[in-house]
Amino acid sequence: MQVPAALLLSSLLAAWAAQSVATRPDVNLSVSSTLVVIPVSVTDSSNRFVLGLEKHNFALFEDGVRQTISQFAAEDAPLSVGLLIDTSGSMGSKLGVSRQAIAEVLKILNPEDEALLIEFNDRPTLSVAFTHDYASIQDRLSAVESQGLTALLDSIEVGLKEMKKARNSRKALLILSDGGDNNSRYTAQEIGNLVREADVQVYAMGVFEPFSNRRLTESELSGPALLAELCEQTGGRLFPARASSALASIARKIAIELRNEYVLAYSPANHEHDGKYRKVDLKLDPPAGLTALKARWRLGYYAPAQ
Repeated sequence: MQVPAALLLSSLLAAWAAQSVATRPDVNLSVSSTLVVIPVSVTDSSNRFVLGLEKHNFALFEDGVRQTISQFAAEDAPLSVGLLIDTSGSMGSKLGVSRQAIAEVLKILNPEDEALLIEFNDRPTLSVAFTHDYASIQDRLSAVESQGLTALLDSIEVGLKEMKKARNSRKALLILSDGGDNNSRYTAQEIGNLVREADVQVYAMGVFEPFSNRRLTESELSGPALLAELCEQTGGRLFPARASSALASIARKIAIELRNEYVLAYSPANHEHDGKYRKVDLKLDPPAGLTALKARWRLGYYAPAQ
């Protein structure tokens, strides 16, 4: 039986609160010991979202072993969104279109949703904590100026930490940056571990066009690959913007994708508390007539350590 998304996700919150959690010694986030939630987006060959699939159209596997899908939702539910915007000197004239992109995301949020704003240059700053007053985020962005270096990885760490305060089960970070990091304390590997452990989808709007004739730095050149890897691990994705004018439409695409996801949950057949990373695979068995479907999902998680 298909469970309404709002009811399912509220029950998942209650389950998480009641369950014990464990934390890997090298990171500072925890995971549920008995329940794994996998958001899934499905598109066709024309990149249109495919709705109307049912639980029997999905098969989940953990380390090659098929799992029993215990919960399934295919309806919209409230979101908690963390907006991470790069305000470093390398963004320069990109800030104007960046503000427009964030405005497009805020337009599609509902009253039941919540959002926060983190700005980052030399270091990340929580500018607006979780709020339903989206105008306050736009007001803050209107005063932002571009300066300093880029602590992208540190901002993701702060974002993941703040997402632990989210009121909604569905959580996402939206990063807007040129991808270049040159001032973070955290390494790419450390943030990769944090992202894999957190129950948060990561999307990125990558502003990668060279806005001048200057030579790009090594960090700017490696930025797209870094952002793409972080997003892929969580079932999100990177949308590169080769022209600044594309940012607003990209923002709308991300917001719409978050509104058109399936949510699957299962209790792992492997009950070992070994702290190891477990790979999650998904296969689709679509109805007749639907072919060449593409799915994106959270690729894995860390089991509790004890």
